Formats: sequence, structure tokens, C-alpha cells
Amino acid sequence: MEKETSIKLFESKQVRSVWNDEEEKWYFSIVDVVLVLTNQVDYQRARKYWNKLKERLVAEGNETVTNCHQLKMEAGWNV
Repeated sequence: MEKETSIKLFESKQVRSVWNDEEEKWYFSIVDVVLVLTNQVDYQRARKYWNKLKERLVAEGNETVTNCHQLKMEAGWNV
């Protein structure tokens, strides 16, 4: 599997991504996406926001993600 990593920009904020050749899919850092969409001021607040959101969704009976480990991504310069 050839792995291509990339930094996408959305409103001048970085969103880390990885291309999976076998699945022909891009994977994005959910914490980076949360940071952009909720206009958080830093990575730690975005991470806490995502963790709290997952807790609330699970409490409501929603399945947020599959049972898998996190993908390892290189830290961006502003993370």
C-alpha cells in the first residue's frame, strides 16, 4: 500500500489527511475537522470537544465509529 500524506487547507487552517491506495479513499483527521468547523482556538480544545461529542452520542445510543485504533498521522506545524 502506497501511503500519501497531505495537509489540506480550509479557511487557512490545516487539516491532515492520508490517501489509502488500496481503498482509493482519503482519511482526514477528525480533530482537525472539528477544530475548523467549531472555530476552536487550539488543538487541545478541539480534541476535548470531539471526546465530549463522542460521549454524548454514545449516551444517546448512536454508534460514532467502528471499534478500531486511531490512525497515526504526523503532527502539523500548528498542532
